Amino acid sequence: MPATTKPSEIDRDSRGRVGLASLRPYLRGHRTSLIAVGALSLLGTALALSQPVLVRSVLDRLAERTEVSTPVALLVAVLVGAAVLTGFRDFILQRTAERLVLSTRKRLAGHLLRLPVAEYDRRRTGDLLSRLGADTTLLRTVITSGVFDLVTGAITVVGATAAMVLIDGWLFGVTVVGLAIALTVGLLTARPLRALSRATQARLGEMTSAVERALAAVRTIRASRAEGREAEIIGRHAHDAYRAGVRLAARQALVGPISSTAMQAVLLLVLGVGGSRVAGGHLSVGSLVAFVLFMFYVFMPLGQAIRAYVQLQSGLAALERIEEVLRTPPENPSGLPKPRVADSMGVTRRNGSDRGAAVEFDRVVFGYDGTPVLREVSFSVPFGSRTAVVGPSAAGKSTLLMLVERFYDVQSGSVRVAGRDVRHKPLADLRGQLGYVEQEAPVLAGTLRDNLTLVAPEATEDQLLRVLAEVRLEHVLARTPKGLDTEVGERGVLLSGGERQRLAIARCLLADQPILLMDEPTSNLDARNEARLRELIDRATVDRTTIIVAHRLSTVVDADQIVVLDRGEVVDVGSHRELTGRNDLYRELARHQLMLS
Repeated sequence: MPATTKPSEIDRDSRGRVGLASLRPYLRGHRTSLIAVGALSLLGTALALSQPVLVRSVLDRLAERTEVSTPVALLVAVLVGAAVLTGFRDFILQRTAERLVLSTRKRLAGHLLRLPVAEYDRRRTGDLLSRLGADTTLLRTVITSGVFDLVTGAITVVGATAAMVLIDGWLFGVTVVGLAIALTVGLLTARPLRALSRATQARLGEMTSAVERALAAVRTIRASRAEGREAEIIGRHAHDAYRAGVRLAARQALVGPISSTAMQAVLLLVLGVGGSRVAGGHLSVGSLVAFVLFMFYVFMPLGQAIRAYVQLQSGLAALERIEEVLRTPPENPSGLPKPRVADSMGVTRRNGSDRGAAVEFDRVVFGYDGTPVLREVSFSVPFGSRTAVVGPSAAGKSTLLMLVERFYDVQSGSVRVAGRDVRHKPLADLRGQLGYVEQEAPVLAGTLRDNLTLVAPEATEDQLLRVLAEVRLEHVLARTPKGLDTEVGERGVLLSGGERQRLAIARCLLADQPILLMDEPTSNLDARNEARLRELIDRATVDRTTIIVAHRLSTVVDADQIVVLDRGEVVDVGSHRELTGRNDLYRELARHQLMLS
């Protein structure tokens, strides 16, 4: 496990499930708020449990026909105080839970953007997004509706001193009327909650979309060293979701005290009517007290406890899913331990006459999940040269570029850039020297400016316009008056395939990296667009070391050298003329593409 990854601190039972102790690492930054919530909960429960004593005092004085203003005033004060404490406690608890969700989302988002590429091959993007969105939301219920509801409900039930008894029908009718009024007040107060909740989910959807946008082009982001900036964008959306959640929490905190106060008003109504009946000899004091205890200190806490238990289980299941991702070690940014020979030099531009190689494959062996892909691959790419890699499908051509970018590490052998094993170079330094154009040329949802500044965030307006002109994308700017702020659509759907590939090349030109890796740059293009893109590639590769994976040999006939790959092995290296004269496989590929008669 990399040094930057801490071992999981999650406690599990014998079946590997997380328990309440698992919340400790998440709650460490919120201890002060949670202590305040605990203190307010205990004080509020004490005030609630003192009410039967005050009621008994009132009833006793009524029975004795003595002055009752003092205990009534004290009872009112206790009721109001309990309502205020409850509302204040609920708001602090909800705000703390929102902060916990915010910190968890930011931590999980940053971790997702740094997972090894093999993890994205193994996992489903939708599942990862669900963990970031829905599961972190469920984690909130562990605090708000889980632990504290269980604790306060248990205290309230334990503190109750009487059991429910059957009350006469007349007093029950009075209670039903009072409860109907209380329910109406509660519903009217809660009406805005749906709109606030919908707004909160909308902000969450925007954040999820930002994550999906980043994950859909994670290799481009890695190659552009933009992980940190993309994580900041997601963090801003997470803050928007947090603010919307706090507004929802404020309304929920208002609904609670109002509903509680309405219920307490029903209690006073029952006390008043029941007290009169006690005074008239129609109802005993014990029956009245039992009725009150039934209303408030048995059914409600038990109902809360049942709901809290269900929500707690859902929240802990979500925590397991979140932790499963966080336990996956991220991509190691610093590479392997120090090499035997120190080499701090990076790649510089050199002409083809310079000695040495810009990129070298030395007996490289690699496979996916036990399936061999490359077998003892060795060849070198001189500085300033253009090298093409050709061969049948599934020969391992694209894998070579991924090994140079260190999306994967070789199983044996080595890949060297400027004489240094890529595993010994910090990832930021390595990828800062490599321009990478993927086979499908992914474009991020957003604008032309967003896509260009992904690799060069400090680029000026003139530089952006100049590079678009260089790749002949001026006509895209002319489509709308928005210029560089023209939207390209989800994954660049508003651009053609050729335009997407040219935009990807523009990113590399803007970054001005000395080594250019291009994977099938002319795939799925018609002959006219292929010819135009070949001209662009010719200009883009001037004064650069270039490796081009090509299916169409017409793209690479003028390469300095062509590496023929078949079934994961290098079968020949040479120029187009040399290979057509001596290599059967290359000659067959050329004949099928009508390049030979």
